[in-house]
Order: sequence, then structure tokens, then C-alpha cells
Amino acid sequence: MTFRTLPDTDQLPHALYTAEQVRGFDRMAIERFGIPGLTLMERAGQAAFDLIRYRWPDVRSLAVLTGTGNNGGDGFVVARLARQAGLTVRVLQLGDRDRLRGDAAANAARWRDEGGDWQPFEAIPADVDLIVDAMLGTGLERPVGGQWAAAIKAANAHRAPCVAVDLPSGLNADSGIMLGAAIQAAVTISFIGLKPGLFMADGPDFAGEIVFDGLNVPAAVYASSVPAARRIDWRKQAAMLTPRRRNTHKGHFGHVLVIGGEHGLGGAARLAAEAALRVGSGLVSLATRSRHVAPVLAARPEIMAHAVEDVAGLQPLLRQASVIAIGPGLGRGEWGRAMWAAALAAGRPLVVDADALHLLASEPIQREDWVLTPHPGEAAALLGLCSAEVNAQRIEAAQRIQRRHGGSVVLKGVGSIVASAGMSPPALCSDGNPGMASGGMGDVLTGVMAGLLAQGMALRDAAETAVCLHAAAGDAAAVAGGERGLLAGDLAAHLRALVNPR
Repeated sequence: MTFRTLPDTDQLPHALYTAEQVRGFDRMAIERFGIPGLTLMERAGQAAFDLIRYRWPDVRSLAVLTGTGNNGGDGFVVARLARQAGLTVRVLQLGDRDRLRGDAAANAARWRDEGGDWQPFEAIPADVDLIVDAMLGTGLERPVGGQWAAAIKAANAHRAPCVAVDLPSGLNADSGIMLGAAIQAAVTISFIGLKPGLFMADGPDFAGEIVFDGLNVPAAVYASSVPAARRIDWRKQAAMLTPRRRNTHKGHFGHVLVIGGEHGLGGAARLAAEAALRVGSGLVSLATRSRHVAPVLAARPEIMAHAVEDVAGLQPLLRQASVIAIGPGLGRGEWGRAMWAAALAAGRPLVVDADALHLLASEPIQREDWVLTPHPGEAAALLGLCSAEVNAQRIEAAQRIQRRHGGSVVLKGVGSIVASAGMSPPALCSDGNPGMASGGMGDVLTGVMAGLLAQGMALRDAAETAVCLHAAAGDAAAVAGGERGLLAGDLAAHLRALVNPR
């Protein structure tokens, strides 16, 4: 998925707003700044039509699927502009046209009065070159059914590509969850404020290329509301890594201690340890079961692997560490619990992942010097919910974990969320790809985060930068060899390249 603003830049805004916030901006633009609703609708329709001409200059016929709200009104503007440009346009109405009100009704009437083709939806003609989705917009909160679902199914099955106006119909604007069925858009043009649902959960599967147009809404409108989230990506976060001084040695870049690798789980801890090295940690030690030491040293001798069978063996390593990463392959048995208790008592910043998160869920505590990195299942354990409930409210779930446990929280998944203490809104990473849905990726993220913390980054900065760096390395690995079959270990070389830009 690519992101850009029309027509000549490749960077989207970083502020993300809920559907309710954007509706508030719309009202404020009308009521406080005197911009007529018809003018905003005209601008939206014009922006969508300009996108069509820019993206598909050879299109000659459109089918415009319109609903009964303002999203449908935008569709009528697109239809009128296309017809005026000499294109063949068919408007296919979803819902009772008598329910159209206000500005949407005015644009529908103008379409009718100018002789436009306007029929109830039954099927999408086979000969159209492009489909415009202006059915539901951002107000959807319940599953799509009936005629609406039939129209979505028909559009997705059609040979013609589809442009979604503001949001693909069937997608929840805030959560990104598909509600029964959703338009598979080639391009989505979003207005006034970008919605979080475009970047997380099902959103990236349905939004296609994302384009933004602010409709010339005054900047003062946005000052009335704090964004629901901030979109972050490696392009933005790469600036956090500054060149190193020449007069340095390994002691300047911290010492990460990775604790993990219960019997049969040694690979997870080894991945985390190597990732910490690859992003620049000066030293990395690994406290693991004795049987894992030889394989780790054979594969990566730069990792100082120690056989640790009890807390007594761990104590010297804890004293040497500047940052502790705990959880990858830790297990939840007696050994893992003993390692967890010792790590908590060591007084060092922590990155907490995997089994350590389940141990935390069983005995909750709060501290401000750690980063918790749950996936939705682990987040559900921390909150006493199920995974589906977490995914339906990802931003809120991350914030709740942060308030309960302190520090920074990374809720992993499509559109990973970073929630930290303070006034800044949560961050949402828009990098990453489906190839990263494989075992060990979270262990690599743990190591990346610990490595950045060891080099002196502040907690929130390290969490946000690590998430984007990890995702960008996954994207680079996918470009090099494809998404399917991508391994966590494939990220190592790309991590090094990304932290050393040419």
C-alpha cells in the first residue's frame, strides 16, 4: 500500500482523527468559518474527480454507487463533473432516494435536473471502466447487509477498479474492522482528516493507495481537537538516529542483557540478541539455558551467551547490564518465573515481551522505566479481554495498558500502536507488510528496542523508532525476496543498512 497527497507529493499528514472528530471539523468549517456545506461537498467531489483523471486518464465510463448521506452527495458531484467532461456516467442508488437530505439532496436534484442517469442499484453494468464507491462513508457502525452487501460484492467482483470516496464502504473508520463486507478499493481519497481505520486491522487490505485532500479547511479548525493518534513511519523516525562521533568505544553504546530461552525455545532469545547488536548496541549478553549456549556461539559469536540455570548465575549479568530484554522464549515455568522476578528487582530499564507479559498479567505491577510489547492475545491477557475486543479498539486498548502498567506500550499488529505517558497522542506505525506474520518477528522487535534504549534513547523515542525501524526492515526484506516465506532472521542485514543510511 502506498500513501500520497494529490497530485505531486508522497507524504500524507501524520495526524489521525476519528470519524466523530472529522464530522466536528466539518461542522466547525460550516458554522464558525462560514464555508457552506455545498462548497465542501463540491470540493470533495472535485478532488475525487481530479484523482480519477490523474490516476486513470483513459477512463470513459463510470458507475457511481451512491448512498443516502453526504458520502452519496460527494458521489453525485463526481458524477456531474464526469458527465460534464464527456464521460458516460451511471448513478446507481443504494437506499431510498427520498431519504436524501440537505446538501446531498441538493446535488442529487442537480444531477437529476441536468438529465443524469440515476437508477436504483440492481447490478453494475459490465462495460464500465471505473467504479466510484460513495455509499456509506465514515458513519458505519454495524455489519453491512442486504442490498448494500450485494453492491459491495458486485463491485469487488467487477473487472473495473474502484475508487472509494473518503473510506471504503463496509470499513469502520476508527478501528479498521471490516463490518460484514467492504469495498476492495484501488485508491481511497480521504477528506479533511485521515482516519485511523485506513492504517490498521482490515484497513490496508481494502483501502488500496491512500490519497488525502484537506478541502482547504482552515488550519484553526484542527486546533480545536487533539488527534486520536499520530501516524509514524521510518521516513519520519530515521531522523532520530544521528551519526556517531569518531572518538567512541563499545562502552558508549550500552550493554543489553537478553533473558530467555527455556528448554526448546532458544531461537527466540538468540533472535532478540542479534537484533540488539545489529542496531548498534555496544555489547549484548544472553542469559539462557545451558543447552543453547553452544548453538548461539556457533552461529553468532559476538553474542556473549551465558549458561544460567538459577538466579545466582544471573546476578552478575544483571549488574553489568544497562538494559534488560526479557520474555523471548522465557517460558512460564519455575525457571522463567525466577528470571522474571530477578529482572524486576535489578533496577534496570526493561523491554518486556512474550511469556514475561503473561507473568505480568498474573501479578500486575506498574513502573515507568519499561516498554511492554504485547500482541493482541497478550494484550487481552493484560486487560482481561478477548483478542477480538482488543482488535476492535486497538488505540484505546494500548492506552489502557499504559495507564495500568506505566512506561510505554507497543500493541503489535497491522498498524502497531505506541502509547506512552504524557500529553502526546498514541502513535500508529503505517509501515510493515504481511510477510512479517511469522514466528520470531516479535523477538526481533524486542531486541531492536533494547538496542536503541541501550544507546541512550528516551523510552518513548526508542519505542516509536524501534517499531518503525523493525517494520521498514521487514519491508526491505520483502522487496528483496518477497513477502511469503519471509523469516525473522532475514531482517538482520536490513536493520544494519537502515541504521546506517548512505
